[in-house]
Amino acid sequence: MYLAFSPMAARSEASPARWRRPFLSWMDGIEAGWAVPLLLIGFVAVWQAFLAIAYFGGDLHPDVLETWTLGRSIEWGYSKHPPLMGWIARAWTSIFPLSNWSFQLMALTNSAIALWMVDLISRRFARGDKRLVVLLLLMLLPTYQFHAQRFNANTVLLATWPLATYCFLRSFETRHFGWAVAAGATAALAMLGKYYSVFLIASFAFAAIVHPQRRAYFGSSAPWVSIAVGLAALSPHMHWLATTGAKPCAYALATHAGKAFAPSLLEALLFILGVAMVLALPAAAWVLIVGDRLKKFSEDFRAMNAGLLLLFLVSVGTILFPAITTVALGTDMPPIWALQGLFLFAILIVCGASYPIERFYSINLAVLVIGMAILAVAVVAPVHALYRNIYPLHEGRNFYQLSAEELTRQWRAHSDATLPAAGGDDDLAFSLAFYSPDHPLYEERLVNSKTEPSPDPITFEHGWAALCFGGDAACIAVMERTAARANRFVKSEFVVESTLLGQSGASERFTALVVPPSAEPTIAPPPASDISQDFSAVRRTRPKWN
Repeated sequence: MYLAFSPMAARSEASPARWRRPFLSWMDGIEAGWAVPLLLIGFVAVWQAFLAIAYFGGDLHPDVLETWTLGRSIEWGYSKHPPLMGWIARAWTSIFPLSNWSFQLMALTNSAIALWMVDLISRRFARGDKRLVVLLLLMLLPTYQFHAQRFNANTVLLATWPLATYCFLRSFETRHFGWAVAAGATAALAMLGKYYSVFLIASFAFAAIVHPQRRAYFGSSAPWVSIAVGLAALSPHMHWLATTGAKPCAYALATHAGKAFAPSLLEALLFILGVAMVLALPAAAWVLIVGDRLKKFSEDFRAMNAGLLLLFLVSVGTILFPAITTVALGTDMPPIWALQGLFLFAILIVCGASYPIERFYSINLAVLVIGMAILAVAVVAPVHALYRNIYPLHEGRNFYQLSAEELTRQWRAHSDATLPAAGGDDDLAFSLAFYSPDHPLYEERLVNSKTEPSPDPITFEHGWAALCFGGDAACIAVMERTAARANRFVKSEFVVESTLLGQSGASERFTALVVPPSAEPTIAPPPASDISQDFSAVRRTRPKWN
């Protein structure tokens, strides 16, 4: 393949086709400083359009709604996760509105920052087209568009991992005090994103110990400054863990641990295989670019400079340490947890190559990436929107806003006060908090369907509402028993239906329970024979009540 393209590449270098000339001008601006920002701005704009069209009939993923809910209260930790994702959502919504497009933009901005940090690392080892090729190969992954849209504890690491890696690299190379402080602080920041980052920090330690320049590094103050700063930065969170029973750790162990040896060994193997499969497309693109020059791989590997060798050792640790932990502790380890570290492999293969990349191949790769993005916006996104209008997303995302607005309407029929608290199904409680005009607080004690919820008297005094899917008998039963403790409550059922461009789509039945404030006059619930009067049909364009 490479031999066939080589003459074409030579002719293109000598006399480029007219359609290639704008790309040539763009790539001339890489070292001038404007080409990479332009790429990232275009990346955000195109994929923002994709998300807006593809999810026109669907609301935000429950993970995103949970992230916003957590950020409503600035804490040093939350019951399931470290606090960074909540902090970012809180900061974002202090500027941008509570809307689907706003959070989609936040997710893609996080991706753009991640790719910019990757470029900071790349420029330590390469100039010109190679920097762009690294980013374009990463854009072939589903990581920075589809995975990133679910802004949660996993995707917040997309930016923090390359940031921490860059600072560690600079600290190891220079051993300056400032970079040592930055390395410790950014490593702590990654830990505040998700505890999975312990594998990144362990990989830093492993790389520093194994690297040939370890004596110079550990003989300086740099590693000890980084450790001290990292621990100091984490100390408020560690105090929170100690005083609250380490809830995120307990949640992680309860949810992901407990596998026997054989299943955990299989999990580790599938983890490594899954990572390899995710890298298959950019790897294939790279093979087509380099062709016969791939034979130089072993020679280039042996000639790898000290900085790239450090990154190689870090990359090995980020894959092996999770796999080893899976077997040792019997835990889950889905490949999706490793996506934020795959940038290391793109940097290594491109920047480690001893030969230049001809503009012919750089432009072809850019055309491939841009063409795929345009095809996704023009074809895939509309088809996805039409399909999901008929076959809804499995989380019930087609109906989050519609059901939240209907439950709020029912609450206001029984109380003039704003809805203070929401419960029921976990995801629906998050959606109520976000999409209801009253933005009630997500009440954790009202969403645990495995045990009997126990809201405090204040919750009963001010009232609350719960929402369950119509077919979730367990959720309905638990919420009804809980509501029965109040002086009064109202139970109703309703149906919502989505539409797309006037076309009727899927529908979903919900069960709502409203516990009005206890101080207000009692409003009797409708008799059982009148339950059918509470059924409503809601369309996406504008709520319409029968």
